[in-house]
Amino acid sequence: MLGARAWADNRGVQRRSFLRLGGVAAAGMLGALVQAEVAHTPDDSFIRLRRRWREVSAGSGYDPAAEPYRTWLAGLGRAAARHRDAMEPSSASLWPDQAFPSFVATPRRLRAMAHAYVLEGTGLTGDPGLAAAVAAGIDHYRRHVYAAGADAVGNWWHWRIGVPKALLDAAVLVGLDEGRSAALRDAVDHFVPECRLASYSGTSTGANRVDLCLVMLLRAMLGSDPGKADLAVSALDPVFRYVGEGDGFYRDGSFIQHTYVPYQGAYGVTLLSGLATMFAVLRGSPWEVTHEIAFDAVERSFAPFVRDGACMDLVRGRGVGRRPFGDHEKGREIAAAVLLLGDVAPAAYRARWHALVKGWAARNTHRPMLEHREPAFHARLAAIMADDAVPAAPEPVGHRLLPMSARAVHRRPAWCAALSMASHRIGHYEHGNGENLRGWHTGSGMLYWWADGHGDQYSDSFWPTVDPYRLPGTTVSTRRLPDGAGEGWGDTCPPWRWVGGATDGLHAAVGQHLTGLESTMEAFKSWFFLDDAVVCLGAGITCEDGTRVETVVDNRRTGAELTLGEGWAHLDGHGGYVVRGPLRTLRERRSGGGVARDYVTLWLDHGVDPRSAGYVYVLLPGAPREATRARAADPGWLRVLANTSRLQAVRVPSLGITAACFWNAGAAGGLTASAPCAVLVREHGDGTAALTVADPRCDLDELSVTWARPVTSLVSGDALLTGSTFVFRGLAGREGASVTVTVRLG
Repeated sequence: MLGARAWADNRGVQRRSFLRLGGVAAAGMLGALVQAEVAHTPDDSFIRLRRRWREVSAGSGYDPAAEPYRTWLAGLGRAAARHRDAMEPSSASLWPDQAFPSFVATPRRLRAMAHAYVLEGTGLTGDPGLAAAVAAGIDHYRRHVYAAGADAVGNWWHWRIGVPKALLDAAVLVGLDEGRSAALRDAVDHFVPECRLASYSGTSTGANRVDLCLVMLLRAMLGSDPGKADLAVSALDPVFRYVGEGDGFYRDGSFIQHTYVPYQGAYGVTLLSGLATMFAVLRGSPWEVTHEIAFDAVERSFAPFVRDGACMDLVRGRGVGRRPFGDHEKGREIAAAVLLLGDVAPAAYRARWHALVKGWAARNTHRPMLEHREPAFHARLAAIMADDAVPAAPEPVGHRLLPMSARAVHRRPAWCAALSMASHRIGHYEHGNGENLRGWHTGSGMLYWWADGHGDQYSDSFWPTVDPYRLPGTTVSTRRLPDGAGEGWGDTCPPWRWVGGATDGLHAAVGQHLTGLESTMEAFKSWFFLDDAVVCLGAGITCEDGTRVETVVDNRRTGAELTLGEGWAHLDGHGGYVVRGPLRTLRERRSGGGVARDYVTLWLDHGVDPRSAGYVYVLLPGAPREATRARAADPGWLRVLANTSRLQAVRVPSLGITAACFWNAGAAGGLTASAPCAVLVREHGDGTAALTVADPRCDLDELSVTWARPVTSLVSGDALLTGSTFVFRGLAGREGASVTVTVRLG
């Protein structure tokens, strides 16, 4: 056995020998890159691609001597030096604290070291010893883990995307010598053969397809291979098509991954970032690519789910509980992708996006975007924030209903609400890889809402501390469920097709025919989204689980004062509730994830195994106590026209609104529908009215709606009008989208 000093000396010899075996000689950053590029190929296209990759991937566009970049870059350099000095290559690890396979940490460290090598201001810029360490480390990991011919055990993603993307990134940045480059290319070809991009199916769709194309592009750059570059670009084509089922973008703005999961806030971010990176790197090259669908997705698919810089949890899948303020992190990632994409987008898009991101950043006080230590993004954002010619776009006002993903977002000047449902095409929730094991009821009508000053309501350790059986807005059986109940990866869809609603862009009538997860509980739930309120109705609530059934009016992460009145409740600083029927409340402090948080819960108890139970309550976000009391005392403000398992309908005279979710053909409030549908009518003061309909089940060739009002003419819209009867055709093919007609009243 070696003594302590002898062992240390021997270890140092081993490490120095290891580094000498791997180096690229380099007098400086640019010299190293150019020297390596010339050695690879005389093709100027790939020289430019590798240079462009460094600019986009590692970062550019800022003064490395200015703060905060100077401090950040110096910190990166110190970390890279520590990683370099701590290397102890063996058959079981590259660093002693990261035993193989170390799919994430080891490749990530190598990439960080490569960034320190190419970026100015790190103190290691162009350092040949650091380049040697990165090159030798890549080859060591390739020989002991990522070897051609090895079996891809465990999660396929590490072998085809995570590991090759990090290793190739580092290899391109430091200019890996040809011998090691060829070996790494062989390993990548083994795990990511071209056939992986032959079919748009399985694990080669949506964000995964973009990542695979990015791996293929890096592989092309490392080997100066035009055929691989051709494939990387051509294989993107299916991503730029709207889909009607499965993974991808839908015409209503939905983005689905894993077949059943709305995913703008995770896989969607990866897709948008990957496309932005490829568009930027390939600009001006023989493989230049852009697409209008990618540009349109920013405002159609992503912006609706970003509020004040945070991405809403209802499109973040199983990742919602990974870490506190993960919604703000994903919002920042969306902002970074949007700004990068703006570099290659037409000027009109770019102007709108700069204003959009500036507004997000200006209002995000919980996790300010400019505090994020990513120099390239910081530089882009700082320039926009300092530019008086760029306005900060305010939060929009209106309603966005995405029926193909069973999601809705309602925005008003001082508050915002969002609804998460499940349908025959969208799962109750997603669990997988040990994550989100208690998200069972997030698709049971979870109603998120944010009032001014509460942008962190679901950010600050909400998911590890909230009672998973009492998520706000949901109707659930209290039957105890095992962790990870139901099939994994979102395959927990109920059988019902009537999930969606009708919206005129400002208000909405939304409904969900609900079956509980692994439960006999069934319910008909409707939400009517108005100017200052959300009217919530439930009917036909039935269960045979032998347990109680509850509707959770709210479960607020707060210690604020709760005031109870006759038919109303008010939560200080948050808002009010008008409730018909006995309201139960609970104040508690809950623990989870090493933290504790205060909660105030309000719910309606439907009893054990109810038969056709129901509820009516009104949510008043941001309302003061006296306004809540006054609303409860005003019997004329809201008329509930019907609340049954056949029809739910309301009238709000002050707004001129009549709205209904017809679960079957029927009539209420002067509206008669010939088939299941959603209807929203808004009467205006100028003698006109707008009538909006939708077919959430997507199976109506023809729908007749009769309104018991004298109608003199059809001003605009696509419908046949006979007297006061409107006939709408072709709704089945509209994927649940709303149709609005404007009429003049007699």
